[in-house]
Amino acid sequence: MTRLIALLLFVAAGTATLSACNTVSGAGQDISKGGNAITNSAEKNK
Repeated sequence: MTRLIALLLFVAAGTATLSACNTVSGAGQDISKGGNAITNSAEKNK
């Protein structure tokens, strides 16, 4: 029973870690695209 609980906690922690990595990666991409849009807009208005 203790092994089962430990396994479930390990799987839950791994899942949370992987989803956090995807979230941070996605946020980084969104910020980068926003920065590119601002740069492009500034270049057009020179």
